[in-house]
Amino acid sequence: MTQQNRISGGQIDTSQTLKFTFDGKQYTGHPGDTLASALLANGVRLMGRSFKYHRPRGVLSAGSEEPNALVELRGGARQEPNTRATTVELYNGLLANSQNRLGSLKFDLLAINDRLSNFLTAGFYYKTFMWPAAFWEKLYEPIIRKAAGLGSLSLKEDPDVYDKGFLHCDVLIIGAGPAGLAAALTAGRSGASVILADEDFRMGGRLNSETFTIGDASGADWAAATVAELASLPNVRLMSRTTVIGAFDHGIYGAVERNNDHVATPDEGKPRQTLWRIYSKQAVVCAGALERPIGFENNDRPGIMLASAMRSYANRWAVAADKRVAIFTNNDDGHRAAADLHAKGVKISAVVDTRADAPRNNDYEVLVGAQVIDTKGRLGLTFADVRLADGSERTLECGALGMSGGWNPNVHMTCHQRGRPVWNDDLAAFVPGADLPAGMTVAGAANGDFSTAGAMASGVIGAKSALKAIGLKAKTTKLPQAEDAPINISAFWYVKEGKGRAWLDQQNDVTVKDVKLSHQEGFRSVEHLKRYTTLGMATDQGKTSNMGGLAIMAELAGKTIPEVGTTIFRPPYTPTAIGVLAGRARGQEFHPKRLTPSHHWAKEQGAVFVEVGNWLRAQWFPQKGETHWRQSVDREVIATRKSVGVCDVTTLGKIDVQGADAAEFLNKIYCNGFAKLAVGKTRYGLMLREDGIAMDDGTAARMAEDHFVVTTTTANALGVYRHMEFVRQCLFPDMDVQLISTTEAWAQFAVAGPNSRRLLQKIVDPEYDISNEAFPFMACGNITICGGLRARLFRISFSGELAYEIAVPTRYGDALMRRIMEEGAEFDVVPYGTEALGVMRIEKGHATGNELNGTTTALNLGMGRMVSKKKDSIGSILSEREGLNTDDVLMQVGIKPVDPSKPVPAGAHLMNLTGPVDADHDQGYVTSACYSPILGHHIALGFVKGGGNRKGEKMRLVSPLTKVETEIEIVSAHFVDPEGERLRA
Repeated sequence: MTQQNRISGGQIDTSQTLKFTFDGKQYTGHPGDTLASALLANGVRLMGRSFKYHRPRGVLSAGSEEPNALVELRGGARQEPNTRATTVELYNGLLANSQNRLGSLKFDLLAINDRLSNFLTAGFYYKTFMWPAAFWEKLYEPIIRKAAGLGSLSLKEDPDVYDKGFLHCDVLIIGAGPAGLAAALTAGRSGASVILADEDFRMGGRLNSETFTIGDASGADWAAATVAELASLPNVRLMSRTTVIGAFDHGIYGAVERNNDHVATPDEGKPRQTLWRIYSKQAVVCAGALERPIGFENNDRPGIMLASAMRSYANRWAVAADKRVAIFTNNDDGHRAAADLHAKGVKISAVVDTRADAPRNNDYEVLVGAQVIDTKGRLGLTFADVRLADGSERTLECGALGMSGGWNPNVHMTCHQRGRPVWNDDLAAFVPGADLPAGMTVAGAANGDFSTAGAMASGVIGAKSALKAIGLKAKTTKLPQAEDAPINISAFWYVKEGKGRAWLDQQNDVTVKDVKLSHQEGFRSVEHLKRYTTLGMATDQGKTSNMGGLAIMAELAGKTIPEVGTTIFRPPYTPTAIGVLAGRARGQEFHPKRLTPSHHWAKEQGAVFVEVGNWLRAQWFPQKGETHWRQSVDREVIATRKSVGVCDVTTLGKIDVQGADAAEFLNKIYCNGFAKLAVGKTRYGLMLREDGIAMDDGTAARMAEDHFVVTTTTANALGVYRHMEFVRQCLFPDMDVQLISTTEAWAQFAVAGPNSRRLLQKIVDPEYDISNEAFPFMACGNITICGGLRARLFRISFSGELAYEIAVPTRYGDALMRRIMEEGAEFDVVPYGTEALGVMRIEKGHATGNELNGTTTALNLGMGRMVSKKKDSIGSILSEREGLNTDDVLMQVGIKPVDPSKPVPAGAHLMNLTGPVDADHDQGYVTSACYSPILGHHIALGFVKGGGNRKGEKMRLVSPLTKVETEIEIVSAHFVDPEGERLRA
């Protein structure tokens, strides 16, 4: 195919030819093209179909506001729907397909919807799908689901990588047009740390699309020279292909950088896109303005586009929209488009200007006080009907029509924190209001300064204001001479006498008649208008459609446009890929696993692992000949209680609490007392929520007068740390206490069993006496092991056996595990996993997460006496509520089956031996259950009403859902060594 609409000039590299495919047909373009410019160059005007009526549509704009030319890019797993052809950089081998069609683009079978438009007016779905109710699930919903959406997904896993990053700067400048470049020069030359972000792949904004000169150079050349200077400054970061998608609190802005969207396949491991969180002290928004269309009958045919887009395609991409072009305008900007196109040899059929005082031109005809009232052409524009000032009509032959209804400052970023724009009569547009996000300044066309000179001067002023706010002095920036034409516009929104449909929102097929219907049926608020008609709900979020709809509603309501107001603009500014919001947090990295220090050693032993919160822990260690997990667990329990076992308990939360008030702080955190705990001693502590419910349990070891080491359960480590920080910062800010999480800093191992002391004596350096007399139960201390390695030793027991927990810096964890196993060989030491750990804690009656389930109190857990009455602590008062302290309160008990061969499954409920089995007669429930190899039968922990007085009572354990019913006996929760003689040995 020849590029029949390619003209001279432009900023493309015609020395290279790129091949690309659209709807299965191959075309050519050049580096610097977009997909839209290349298609137009090849004479392709039909690029898509509208959402509701499937009307043929072509490109409307040249930027990210494009509502029509949405395509599916690439193929297979990399297929990407709803991508704007106007922003897609052309590359060799690019594959694109049109979307939202049934059949081919030219013969879309769903175009039948257009013939049914009288039945599919605004709000038809609200009225139609309400009756009959029975039709909804079987008829309406399947039809809607099938018709909904625009592009399609491959349903395959995306092979691309997305990333996230953080950036900091003194001044963030959003937009690299004339205002943004001038602002960046001012701030950059003044020594500020500057980030200049622009969504285009070529910085310069409208300077790349116009024929203006700046000083002695063209606007495009001045922009290129300025960008080169900025690139040479070490304090300036240039971020092209980067869309700032939102303005958030505290000067934080979200930005999406398209790192590799301009290549077929990103390099291995390189991100396709990156989501940046930019922390700025000040921001200057130079986002420019968007031209708006004019409403008239059949103004949506392929070939009808914004006049500014026509200039962009001609001046930047060397593409004529067609060989014969007409312009419809209400301001001088339309004439600028006609002049530029005429200079490049394009035939101007006429300039149709609604104003009576429109400027004339000797090179082409200007129809003063005229209006375009209709167009012709099935799949593309061929003729435009014009009503002249005297009321007569005339037909213009043209293949393209440029509309210029004025410009809307791009106020979106100023509204992301509920800022409201204000109306400017001179511009016939909204401009940013005074309630901007903190630290934000607006400059250039985004602030209503539409001339080049005005925009540049505004950018300098904005930069100086930002620099002053952060205490930096701005260097003088001398601006070259530039275009400074005044604004000359007469507001004109739509042609009123048309009988057919005049389109406002071209993607969602919203017409002038739809707005009128909305007003007629009482939906007159801008928010109601939006939702009733779907005006502005398309992927462009009303960038090209909102103003027309607001103006018409204002006219119908007899109000001014500012009285009608605008809808709220929300981030993201442009549609954003879900992948970049997720970043690398997908698949395995969505929930990364944390490995214990002994993980690699455990893997060598063939351990079976289980996810415990974020951690991957060894569940059991099977040995040769063991065919069932229970065999491994039973062996580990028996061997530990018989001699010695070791378990990696690094996953326990560890929090260092230091400061002169550390003991008093823990006295507030825990319901039991810690103020008088001696140095070198450890105490079990129970932590309550403010409502008196148990939050977590653990230990606090006093290493020095002003230093405690607090442990928490694995599952609650983060929550407890946050709670403690809240208490420190908000409840007791005057206390001299500091907290830091050291969970990752220390590898910790439980060494349990009758021979645990003898094993540790081979590892602990001889100057440390760990005999029972010198290091009794609940002792703690700093020691050294293996010839000088610093360590911590705690004599605490979760298993009920003589036990210790030894901690070393994490990097030595693997080596310590191997050393323990080596030294413990003579004692037949075994590693045990979380299952054996759980069995032994149930045998000993220790509560864990199953019992600390967010509904239980200290009294429920049998620890009511731990709630000190001599001091105040968080939750202690509310734990005394009458409803939590009744005679029949649930109490933790032990449970064993009357028939030793029967299981006692967790989750089952407890009922009296006789009577109904229902919720009204429920006596309690089972929380934790296991098989005890020491006792030779199943055991369990649970809660029973008045459990403290029911030991020895027989009850029924029932689970109607699983059809289980077993007779059980309520016993002490301490199944093994109830007197605690072993752990004190």
